[in-house]
Amino acid sequence: MALTQIDHLDAEKDECIDDCFAAAQACEWCADQCAEKGEGMAKCIRLCRDVADLATMHARFMARDSNFDSELAEACAGACEECAEECSRHDHDHCQLCADVLEDCAESCRNMMG
Repeated sequence: MALTQIDHLDAEKDECIDDCFAAAQACEWCADQCAEKGEGMAKCIRLCRDVADLATMHARFMARDSNFDSELAEACAGACEECAEECSRHDHDHCQLCADVLEDCAESCRNMMG
């Protein structure tokens, strides 16, 4: 059965799931790269790890049509925004890419809050 046949996943929710998984992937990569940079990157690493966990959880809750996905959407959007702000402060390519991906995810999650 194709995922497009899951009846509770409209285009907006499907896009948010994709954005959440992209955010998790970018954050895991960014956190790993920041760990190699060493000092001064602890906040970026912590926020990236939080977003990776929240984003994957939010995507899973949307996929199962959970009653709690609106609350997770709000938490995920807020975490994405805070992490994007932190990542954008660093000149590293991985941080800049992560910030861009997180902005998209935050917007998708905000759209899911209603």
